[in-house]
Amino acid sequence: MQYLLMLFADETAWHRMSSAEQQRGVAAYQAYTEALKEAGAWVGSNRLQNTNTATTVRVADGKSQVLDGPYADSKEQLAGYYLIEAADLDAALSWAARCPGASHGTIEVRPVWPTYGATSGSPAAAATAA
Repeated sequence: MQYLLMLFADETAWHRMSSAEQQRGVAAYQAYTEALKEAGAWVGSNRLQNTNTATTVRVADGKSQVLDGPYADSKEQLAGYYLIEAADLDAALSWAARCPGASHGTIEVRPVWPTYGATSGSPAAAATAA
């Protein structure tokens, strides 16, 4: 089963770190990513740009509303994610606890709904076959 590990952190902290601290942080994430890959658990990951680059889109009464910035204001921002394969929630939580971000932020772990392709039993495929 796939799980999304969402990494929340104070996005201003990176700029307050010394160059040596930043290098250690990068090395820790590289080692974590390699461990996931070696275990066959890594599906994908990305670091996100800061929230000042975000745009929020909503549709209300059939009209699209575009707003600058994130929707929620909080102490920690979504900074990146890992999409992993894990046997169960306990295994996903174990990987989350090993993530460097867990020591300076919060890791939200959420199971991913399976996506159905047009040939894999999706409602659309079933309607076409009928």
